[in-house]
Amino acid sequence: MSAATGAGLAGGPGAPADLPTGHAPALARNLDPLALRRVFGAFPTGVTALAALVDGEPVGMTASSFVPVSLDPPLVSVCAALTSTTWPRLRRAHRLGVSVLGGTQEGASRQLATRGAEPRFAGLEWHRTDEGAVLLGGAGAWFDCSVEQEIGAGDHRIVLLRVHVTGIDPHVPPLVFHAGRYRRLAG
Repeated sequence: MSAATGAGLAGGPGAPADLPTGHAPALARNLDPLALRRVFGAFPTGVTALAALVDGEPVGMTASSFVPVSLDPPLVSVCAALTSTTWPRLRRAHRLGVSVLGGTQEGASRQLATRGAEPRFAGLEWHRTDEGAVLLGGAGAWFDCSVEQEIGAGDHRIVLLRVHVTGIDPHVPPLVFHAGRYRRLAG
C-alpha cells in the first residue's frame, strides 16, 4: 500500500488483525480552519478550568488542550488562543489552578468559556489556595501550578506549567469534549 492510500494505518504491514483490510482512511488536503476544527474534534479530550485570583477577583477560562508533560520535573501544558482576553490576565498570577472538570460540570465549563460572561464564577463552588490559585469544587483532579514557559505556536500559545501541589477525587468521572459536544463516559 502506498503512502497516498494510508500505508500502515489500516490493513498495511503490521496492522492489527481486527482492522479491516483494503480500507484506507479518507484523506483530504482541505486545511481550512473549519475543516481542521472538525478533524481535531475527532480526538476526545478532557476539559479543564484554569483559574487564579487576579487583583483579588477570580479569573478563569476553560481548556481542552491539557496534557501531562513530565514527571520529573512535574510539568503539564495547556494552549491559549492568541485572541483570548482571559489568558493575558491569568498569566500575571503567581499561581494558577487547573481543575479537571467532572461529568456533571458542563454548565461550569460553558460559563467559564463564554466571552463576556461576568461574573464568570457566579454560582460556582471554588476555593483559593494560599498562593492564589483557584480550584473548582466537584472536579476530579486539581493542580496548583506556576507558569514555567510560553511557546508561540501558530494562533495559540503553548503554556508549560510547573506543578507544585495536586489533588484527586477518584470517584468523579470526567467531562469529555468530542466532535464539538460535551460527553460523559458510560460506566
